[in-house]
Amino acid sequence: MKSFTSLLVASATLAGAAKFSESEYDTGAVHEQLMGKKFATWDRQRAEGAFEGEQYPSVDEKVECIDGIATVVEGDANNTFRCNNMDLYNFKTHADLGSFVGHGSGSWGWVSEDGREFAAVGQADGTAFVEIGPNGELIYLGRLPQYSEIQRYSAWREIRAYKNYMLIGSEAYDHGVQIFDMTKLLDLDPANPTNFTLDEQTGHFLNYDYMPWGRLHNLVVNEELNYAAALGSAPRFNHSCASGLVWIDLEDPTNPTSPGCAGQDGYVHDAQCVVYHGPDTRYEGKDICFGYNEDTLTIYDATEKTGVNQSAVLSKLSYVGATYTHQGWFIDPEWHQYILLDDEYDEDEYAGPAADQYPVTYILDVSNLEDPKQSGLYKSKHFGVDHNQYVFDGLAYQSNYGIGLSVLDVSGIPDDPSGGNVEEVAWFDIYPEDDHLPNQGIIDWVGTWSHWGGFPSGYILVNTIERGVFVTKMTGFEKRARGKRHAAPRRLA
Repeated sequence: MKSFTSLLVASATLAGAAKFSESEYDTGAVHEQLMGKKFATWDRQRAEGAFEGEQYPSVDEKVECIDGIATVVEGDANNTFRCNNMDLYNFKTHADLGSFVGHGSGSWGWVSEDGREFAAVGQADGTAFVEIGPNGELIYLGRLPQYSEIQRYSAWREIRAYKNYMLIGSEAYDHGVQIFDMTKLLDLDPANPTNFTLDEQTGHFLNYDYMPWGRLHNLVVNEELNYAAALGSAPRFNHSCASGLVWIDLEDPTNPTSPGCAGQDGYVHDAQCVVYHGPDTRYEGKDICFGYNEDTLTIYDATEKTGVNQSAVLSKLSYVGATYTHQGWFIDPEWHQYILLDDEYDEDEYAGPAADQYPVTYILDVSNLEDPKQSGLYKSKHFGVDHNQYVFDGLAYQSNYGIGLSVLDVSGIPDDPSGGNVEEVAWFDIYPEDDHLPNQGIIDWVGTWSHWGGFPSGYILVNTIERGVFVTKMTGFEKRARGKRHAAPRRLA
């Protein structure tokens, strides 16, 4: 791996760090360009039959990763998966999970009080609900349809958990945010999956003053403070919230309301909101949001949410190679110092340290919330595009499109913030269609969209765009694995 200092050729400043101009981000031109490329890929795939589920055999028994290969169908390249330290336990197509059109998107996990493990799985025509059984079996329980009278399908569906509820957002017009009580799943009969009606959802949020078209790109939840935020609502202009954070009060999930929004930095693509515990003692215990805003990490003091733009922007950070600042996550849920950030467009645009088209995980030091810095990076050894990542017990679980699911040990970053001791410890390639290519990968928006690696059992749910849902687990672990330098979470006394 190249050193951080050799790859970081210049300091990242707001003027000049990003690939495109400020106006191209502000107007949405970059986002529209990226979405246009995705739609072109998915239209081509659909015409070629990639979404026809019958070609993908279900997997009901464990398939071990042996010598770097998990073989589902002997002699069938498209059902032979490259892997390392990760076994396949189950696979169901989107059709098996009740979808008529497929196209997987976001997903999230939930654990009941008695320890059962469930997930909500985004698809173009709604949300499927599944349980992960004790042997890794994927059990389909039912589904909730999309909330939109004028749009039947949407490629984008993002999901977040709030206590016993799932919040579901979509780019579909008039969709808003669906709220579903996951305890409804506890007594369902898998032999007769339940098609829930919209009347059976717990609550629904839609505020046309702050979200004029009723559509959003993403969601963030601060469970500790009982709120969520709708992100990236459209249109970007002609309304006060400017596609920023639209606050949602969840004190009563049956009747969610909005006190206001934060649109000072325009479009927010993804975010993480926390009750802050970290080195910057000025903000100890405050409500702080970290927005991934296309060309910057933008940090908000979200203490004041009532009204329009009452939250304060503390800082903005760009970086060399910034092309589409997509998503990020803290490496420690209790100590907010280091963030892992992924850029969804830098590989396609040959930008910065991703010019060789091998994905970059950017490491950010936010010890000073008013002056964050990039401290390092990690270069993947797989050719492709990165997308979403979440960290549990010192391990970063990454859904990287055609690359598949990668697991990085990031527990050593506090010892070496440059990323020099970050290492990939497990991997499962769920998109063998590109294995024959020169770099055994492709720069395209195919394969895995999302995953959930937070189940205590160690089972990992992977939601893919074309095929369906995989259940994997790191080899040799009875429960969830931990980074080798992982320590007990810390916070200020």
